[in-house]
Amino acid sequence: MASKTQCDVLISGGGIAGLTAAAAFGTVGFDVICVDPTPPVTEREAEGADMRTTAMLQPARDMLEAAGLWEALAPHGAPLQVMRIVDAGGPDGTPRDVKDFKASDVSDLPFGWNLPNWRLRREMVARLKALPNVDFRPGTGTTTLFTRTAEARVGLSDGDHLRARLVIAADGRGSPMRQAAGIGVRTKRYGQKALAFAVTHPIPHDNVSAEIHQTGGPFTLVPLPDHEGLPCSAVVWMDDGPATAARFANEVPEFEAQMSARSCHLFGPLTLASRRTIWPIISQQAERLNGVRLALIAEAAHVVPPIGAQGLNMSLADTRTLLDLARARPEGLGDATMLEAYHKARIGDIRMRVTGIDLLNRTSQAKFPLIRDARAFGLKALHDITPVRKTLMQLGLGTRDAG
Repeated sequence: MASKTQCDVLISGGGIAGLTAAAAFGTVGFDVICVDPTPPVTEREAEGADMRTTAMLQPARDMLEAAGLWEALAPHGAPLQVMRIVDAGGPDGTPRDVKDFKASDVSDLPFGWNLPNWRLRREMVARLKALPNVDFRPGTGTTTLFTRTAEARVGLSDGDHLRARLVIAADGRGSPMRQAAGIGVRTKRYGQKALAFAVTHPIPHDNVSAEIHQTGGPFTLVPLPDHEGLPCSAVVWMDDGPATAARFANEVPEFEAQMSARSCHLFGPLTLASRRTIWPIISQQAERLNGVRLALIAEAAHVVPPIGAQGLNMSLADTRTLLDLARARPEGLGDATMLEAYHKARIGDIRMRVTGIDLLNRTSQAKFPLIRDARAFGLKALHDITPVRKTLMQLGLGTRDAG
């Protein structure tokens, strides 16, 4: 049977953001094709599995419900009831200030739910298979883009060509579709790398996500469901590139000793419970979010360091905005009016969050005592002034407009 060559929406990229967009547009009735050059890895222990996790904040859950995904994902998520920020910038690296931001201060719900990325991919692929109007083609990527007023024509790596009313670029920080459209980016490099892995620990996390700030970058523990009967957390450890690469190569006993010390033993000694993955930390913004018949979402549009659970939640806000515009004017899917409205609706929030996370990361990297002291003072002020604390939490969740 020949593959179809025309659709309403073509999604370039089958990562979590692209799969979610395919499910969302497919669920409301649009004819969708989603392509990605790399087939998704959907088993925890398989080679190439993404050992990172994603904290789905409250608005993200709403997006996943609309896409028909949340029911399958909910049993695998750990609720995030408390965000604990620890300043460990003293001379000996021990905690000198600890502040808890509680979800109950602003909502009856948790801040969000933490899920393993490999599990997200598994449930999302299953959802796409259940949607007759969605064609997911792993192993195939996009290569060329030719746009006209009425449609886009996209070349694929297997030699096929597709016609679509709207192309959504969800194809990562090196987005082929963004490059084909000639949209530039501004990139900042921090000289950092991050390690991602899972750990078990003797002290229950009690649904507390802890972000421990020290020179080099934050060490973040995010709750996961128990693993083999033990409390379990996901870890993202950011630090200078050479130091991170050296830890990545360490034998397990030495690595466990280092990570337990870096965690300030908040949950006791940590035991490695997964493979380690490593990746470079950058900040990046596209110069604009739209081209002719093209919308940029997720890391094709913006990349931020993994601080405050903002990355994928910004991406799902992109998808939610696009979907709302498409449903409001289905006859205008992908036209200039829709895509200009998308750019206008998202660009301010994206710039605010990219700038804010850049500042937080640079402050966390700081080696000078005066800057570390200023970080500790700022944390105390943000926490102790109740209206400021609540506003900050609402902005972080995305339940309050940045304007």
